[in-house]
Amino acid sequence: MGEFNTSFATRMQTLKFDRITFDTKVMGGRACIRGMRIPVSVIVRQIAHGATVDEILKDYPGLEPEDIQQAIEYAAWLTQEQVYPA
Repeated sequence: MGEFNTSFATRMQTLKFDRITFDTKVMGGRACIRGMRIPVSVIVRQIAHGATVDEILKDYPGLEPEDIQQAIEYAAWLTQEQVYPA
């Protein structure tokens, strides 16, 4: 399990997801935007349901357009991962 975490962290740094953070004290360690209590999943879900960037920025004034872009890029990156059944 430790190898996976190290590998994952290395990949995250390599891909420069510098706005995506993981902290067990913030939202239970879920992927969040810049340490805020705004999970990436919330942003991606809003985009999926038709929200515009401007609407999301209005709902979450602490966000910047780059945060939303990186949330989408992170979600896209996650879908490229291969999952091997146990």
